[in-house]
Amino acid sequence: MTSSDTPAGTDIVRLDLGPRSYDILVGDRVLDGAGPRIAAVTRGKAPIVVTDENVAPLHLPTLERTLRGSGIEPTQAIVLPAGEKTKDFAHFERLMDAVLARGIERSAVLLALGGGVIGDITGFAAASALRGIDFIQVPTTLLSQVDSSVGGKTGINSPHGKNLIGAFHQPRLVIADTATLDTLPRREVLAGYAEVVKYGLIRLPGFFAWLEENGERVVAGDSDARRYAVTESCRAKAAIVGVDERESGDRALLNLGHTFGHALEAATGFGPRLLHGEAVSIGMALAFDLSVRLGLCPAADAEKARAHLARVGLPVRPTDIPGVEWDVDGLILSMAKDKKVKDGRITFVLVRGLGDAFTQRDVDPAVVRTLLEDAVAP
Repeated sequence: MTSSDTPAGTDIVRLDLGPRSYDILVGDRVLDGAGPRIAAVTRGKAPIVVTDENVAPLHLPTLERTLRGSGIEPTQAIVLPAGEKTKDFAHFERLMDAVLARGIERSAVLLALGGGVIGDITGFAAASALRGIDFIQVPTTLLSQVDSSVGGKTGINSPHGKNLIGAFHQPRLVIADTATLDTLPRREVLAGYAEVVKYGLIRLPGFFAWLEENGERVVAGDSDARRYAVTESCRAKAAIVGVDERESGDRALLNLGHTFGHALEAATGFGPRLLHGEAVSIGMALAFDLSVRLGLCPAADAEKARAHLARVGLPVRPTDIPGVEWDVDGLILSMAKDKKVKDGRITFVLVRGLGDAFTQRDVDPAVVRTLLEDAVAP
């Protein structure tokens, strides 16, 4: 691959996994000139594009233009319904049937054009079809650009919990076009911003300090600020995944706020009432509060993290979500089904301070219960 194959003004983050290494391209309108990169991965054949009903009219024409510019005639895209509820068995079966109906060979490549839902279900389909074919991620939300498109976690939800069915299956290429974020509602941008803040809180205090100064610019749509935030987030995740692909060590730190957050999502039916990033924001605040109660983290650091999330407009308490009657027993039950449970113990990501996260399993359940009871009290 030569430098001429990469559009000008593009940041390139390399996720190093030996023969399964790949590039993450980040830039404003980077998709416009990404045709040569896609052609290299697909061997000049048309990828099978999977997208959703919201994204298709906005970004599918751009993708098809860049394919044609590289001599690839696009095939008809597979368009799924938008929303978290698409990440289920029924829609996975529908997607697999549509892919297999095309008579694919092992050289086929799927291309996920959309947010985290489309990326996760498409990646799982790629991992499953013919026991594994290649796929490309073209994430179009902030959350998917900085988190779900990078690292190879794919899957669907179950009534028993979020992302309990899936596979580790790395993409061949990630194209994060920050211009696609301009079409997002502010609420969706904020949901993605929670995952950006996460990187600062787990191990990059300098990045968190930058976000304190520039976070509002990222949310408001400043092109340079968004590109920097996405690039640094991808760089942080690539560094962790490169040494712990399957979450046996440091990769678990990327779940800061997620054990609480997934339980909150389950309680609201994985629907639009509570977006994933909003749940993670509340979950991170709870993780800091738990760390304070356990005597691990200064209360001032917890308040600093909470204040920043709240200042940009993210929820930081379960009670910030209107119209929900929270059931502490139900939340604890959901947390007990989390993927990170080991020997019957919930693995929590806790903090000693800003940018100093670690995992711990021997947390007193009574402390967790009291924390949740206080958090959901009106």
